[in-house]
Amino acid sequence: MTINLALEYIPRRMRELGYADNYFLRFRHIVLQSGEKLNIDGHNQLYLLVEEVSDISISSELGVFDLSQSKSNEMIYEHQGEIQIYNYSNSINHIRFIQVIPKNEKVS
Repeated sequence: MTINLALEYIPRRMRELGYADNYFLRFRHIVLQSGEKLNIDGHNQLYLLVEEVSDISISSELGVFDLSQSKSNEMIYEHQGEIQIYNYSNSINHIRFIQVIPKNEKVS
């Protein structure tokens, strides 16, 4: 997913979830050292991966993004809940997300 596609997708997705325009956007550029793991508490938020990254595994309650998985038939770019990121590269890796944070309760 590209940044432009994500910015087009977010308003429609947030309306589907009942939040209308009541949300904040935050660009997250995460840098992981070789072998580093990171857990993100993404409950009540959406994280949209905006660039494909190799040698990285991202998993959440919505699915997995890991280009090395040969048995997976789908890569998930939208994550929420407890998000686990693992850099299994021998070098530093960069992961870019757009974080969508609802402002308050759903709009009826």
